[in-house]
Amino acid sequence: MDQNSQDLAAIPTAQGGLSRLVIERVKSVGVPVAPLLERAKLTPEQIAEPDERLSVRSQITLLDEAAIVLKDDHIGFTLARDFDLRKIGLVYYVMASSQTLGDALKRVARYSKITNEALVFGYREGNRGTVSLSYSGVSRHSDRHQIEFCMFAVIRICRALTGQHLVPQHFLLSHHRSEATAEMARFVGTKVEFGAEADEFALNADALKLPLVHADTYLNDLLLKNCEAALADRRTDLSSFRTKIENAISSLLPHGRVSVEDVARSLGISERTLARRLSDEGSAFSEVLQDLKRDLAIRYLEDRKLHVSKIAWLLGYQEVSAFTHAFKRWTGKTPSEMRRAAA
Repeated sequence: MDQNSQDLAAIPTAQGGLSRLVIERVKSVGVPVAPLLERAKLTPEQIAEPDERLSVRSQITLLDEAAIVLKDDHIGFTLARDFDLRKIGLVYYVMASSQTLGDALKRVARYSKITNEALVFGYREGNRGTVSLSYSGVSRHSDRHQIEFCMFAVIRICRALTGQHLVPQHFLLSHHRSEATAEMARFVGTKVEFGAEADEFALNADALKLPLVHADTYLNDLLLKNCEAALADRRTDLSSFRTKIENAISSLLPHGRVSVEDVARSLGISERTLARRLSDEGSAFSEVLQDLKRDLAIRYLEDRKLHVSKIAWLLGYQEVSAFTHAFKRWTGKTPSEMRRAAA
């Protein structure tokens, strides 16, 4: 296999239902979709074919582009609130036919990769049930809208399957926004906390025992066999080591200076192993850290309600002047100049 084939094989894919939902929304308001698809490196033929799997990175880019043309910076939430849940496909039906909500959440944790290879659903039970999301093969900092769609959609599914308006004990998202919308808080029923250390929500332990309105043991057994067969065709770990480093750094940045020692410890490896594995991919820790800070700074500056001093803190700078100096080195402009140019 040549290098290009290896790179293509390593790209996480998704069934593309979310991409097709957003294209429907764009078409409904009369906006041409061809330019959006081109910028996302997708074709009309891929969107038209429901069995065609799409690159997750392209899906993330498409959502970003759609948010701009629709003037909806919460497009993931908007879609999650309105879409037909059945469009999720096999994973939805195996959840819906389960006996209890806890069973359904175990199913989505196991089979989510059928729908999206980059999304890793975690589920743990104790004095409450906690659902978490993380990324494999895609840098978490590159996305806001897809993760918001998934988080809000899962809450909506839990309510639909139980017939009860369940309210999470907490609802956390690790990316930063200057503020949550009132609609988000009303929908969830509690505060939506951005800039958290994880992407997760928790439900009361009693909710996990709730019977599901469409429980069907025989159908569930049949669908489980189909899910196992579909899962066997999906890849399990598509992360480059650099992507794992980026995702580890992102959670540490607001706490101050990020060291290679901190990141290695969070990944459970030695600093020497970290350096060697990055070197094998043609990279180095300092390069990954600076590239990540630059990318995050540019994204944060798009939120005009976010003060430059807050952005500096989010990137681990104690002084705004240090952040300004670094940003000018990365881009040739100061943060203020970048915002004026964008405006």
